[in-house]
Amino acid sequence: MISSTATYALRAVVYLASQPDRYVNRAEISDATLVPHEYLLKVLNQLDGDAGLVESRRGPGGGYRLRKPADELTALDVVSAVDKIPRIFECPLGIVDHEQLCPLHRLLDDAGRRVEEAFAQTHISDLLPGKSSRTCEFPSNNSTK
Repeated sequence: MISSTATYALRAVVYLASQPDRYVNRAEISDATLVPHEYLLKVLNQLDGDAGLVESRRGPGGGYRLRKPADELTALDVVSAVDKIPRIFECPLGIVDHEQLCPLHRLLDDAGRRVEEAFAQTHISDLLPGKSSRTCEFPSNNSTK
């Protein structure tokens, strides 16, 4: 439904949201989110660059943190920073000239629209561990205790 890059970005941002009062180093984010270390660098650079969702600081005590509170960021903000939610722009049946969407094209387009709407209505704060009885927990990390 969404790319691995978008999934990794969501994992990283949710983890950063769970650590709002400090900069978190890349190794800790990678360990906690199970995102490969080098791939995480690519994702964090995208989130830090033009998207401006995270900020970074070098040196001791440095790392990454969110630029905005988790209740001001949506899942769509994060996904859109690194990728696009797939939408269907050509008829999946190969019909070139139809004035209205064929039933399959309409079904797929509606599904993509509903995903975008759901992501736009979901704040990162809604995805934090402990916000729901059905939320995943991050693996424990001895360095943060």
